[in-house]
Amino acid sequence: MKHYCNPNSRAVTTLWMFEELDVPHEQVVIDFAAGDQESADYRAINPMGKVPALVDGDAVVTETAAICAYLADKFPEKGLAPDPASTDRGRYYRYLFVPGTTFEPLFALATLEITHPQPASAGWGDLPRAMATAESMTPGTGWALGDRFSAADVVFGGFLDFMMVFGWVEASPRIAAYVDRLRARPAYRATHAGFIAMDFHIPTG
Repeated sequence: MKHYCNPNSRAVTTLWMFEELDVPHEQVVIDFAAGDQESADYRAINPMGKVPALVDGDAVVTETAAICAYLADKFPEKGLAPDPASTDRGRYYRYLFVPGTTFEPLFALATLEITHPQPASAGWGDLPRAMATAESMTPGTGWALGDRFSAADVVFGGFLDFMMVFGWVEASPRIAAYVDRLRARPAYRATHAGFIAMDFHIPTG
């Protein structure tokens, strides 16, 4: 497996996923300054010219949540995804998909001070709807699916962490406490040196 990534990008989430899994793979760092993302070789892998991307034999997987889902299913013995036949699977999918389909487009527009004239008709709604959704989905204790940490926490929790680090919105105490639990994980600390160096609130133990 080849993991195309850059730690100063959203690929930090898939780096974290690999660290949680602790499985053999090759990391290929895409140097943005050198323009690696625009090279013909890389655009053949991901025409968007973005990271992360995963190449596993004939399989090419792009998009952060898709890569995390693929890896969790590829290594079921690691326990980072619920059984496909379980009712937890539906909840798991929601945690994987809502950051990219709802939160990302909303915050991308919000940072430009753009709002949709009819939020109810936009797939991402508006900030109050999104934050109410995030609040309702954030676990008060433990992890997204209960006592067991999973790829849902890497993707959903990773987005909330991103949101806090870059000051997109003020986090509620519930969200902040959940993110603190995520930041205490050794795999998070091993992959988020850039975030930690920003001197945000990272728990010391």
